[in-house]
Amino acid sequence: MSGEEDTSEVRQRRDRTFHLEMRRAVTAGVLETSAATFLLLIAVQHFQAGATAKALLVTGGPLGLLLSPLAVSLTRKMHWKAATGAAVASWTGCAAFLAAALFGDLRVFVPACMIGVMSLTMGIPMLTQIYQENYPASERGDLFSKAVMVRVLSAAIFAWAGGLWLDAHMEGYRLLMLAFAAAAGMGAWWIEKCPSTVLHVATSSNPLHGMRHVRSDKLFRWLLASWMLMGFGNLLMLPLRVEFLANPRYGIELSPPMIALVVTMIPSLTNLVFARFWGRLFDRMNFFLLRIVLNAFFVAAITSFFIYGGITGFVLGGFFFGMATSGGNVAWSLWVTKVAKPEFVADYMGVHSFLTGVRGMLAPLLGFYLIDWIRMSSLAWWSLGAIAIASLMLVPEAKTLRRRRAADPLAPKPGGMH
Repeated sequence: MSGEEDTSEVRQRRDRTFHLEMRRAVTAGVLETSAATFLLLIAVQHFQAGATAKALLVTGGPLGLLLSPLAVSLTRKMHWKAATGAAVASWTGCAAFLAAALFGDLRVFVPACMIGVMSLTMGIPMLTQIYQENYPASERGDLFSKAVMVRVLSAAIFAWAGGLWLDAHMEGYRLLMLAFAAAAGMGAWWIEKCPSTVLHVATSSNPLHGMRHVRSDKLFRWLLASWMLMGFGNLLMLPLRVEFLANPRYGIELSPPMIALVVTMIPSLTNLVFARFWGRLFDRMNFFLLRIVLNAFFVAAITSFFIYGGITGFVLGGFFFGMATSGGNVAWSLWVTKVAKPEFVADYMGVHSFLTGVRGMLAPLLGFYLIDWIRMSSLAWWSLGAIAIASLMLVPEAKTLRRRRAADPLAPKPGGMH
């Protein structure tokens, strides 16, 4: 009887978390367009911002990832549930976007938007802990991908509507800031309602205490090294898409709706179509092979967008970016649940987020300053080289798939627990 009760409780936690996540996905899609498109677009075309302001805007999210171990440590120190820690971060983002809407000055806009995006990404490790606790391992990727589908559809619709609004009323950008503030507030409300537990008590109050897992877990360390190279190469070019299309120096100067189309809408719609496919693949496929396939799509995206160019190249690049980020979102958000003990998932994710923040801070800054010295296509080739090396690092592990399959948590049997 107790087994049936336990199964019923697991099912209830899964269903409640899933329903709340599906609601939050709508607001998450709106917020996704802020960092991906609109904050930088407003800075370039409304404020005529310089290189430093533009670089600071795109480092808001990475800075939040860099500080995510601190968010985990604070949540643990306050004896909060994982959901409470993530909700507090989202409420902070709500207040920051509201400040950006109220003050029409670049000196307020840049730091407020940085804090807004930063706060949202700081809460990611707690969200991953919630998925670990409430989603069964055999369907975690599938459940997560369903919410991703809602999120990307919301992002595509809002990106198109926001692009049309700014094209006609660039001075009315404050309305978008209010929308971002409302989305962050509603998201915080739904996160707080998710079932979760107080984080595992640590033996140290050091926010970087989770780094001990890098020393002790060889597999974790190797994957982090490969991901660092791939992520650095990708993040070197990703923020430059809007700059490439909007800055007159490149002779393209697409309108805001067209920029939103190729930078956000096409990738989002591609993500929508293929998210469930990648979610199921994540639950069944060896992770090394999956990561190599995703890297290949990033190579195709950068090649099409920055080297081939033209409308055809931009559209193809948008499609390939959509394919890569569709699977990449699932892999990035959930892969630590396959290598970490359940009670340490937030710590592992904190380390992964921290290193993502390191490369996310350095790569865009380097990219924005390098394009003043070298051609955009040359920078793209450097990016492609880094991604290729990262993929080669995983080939030896991928070749051992059959020998590892029985014992390796990265290679679950189809339909089984891992």
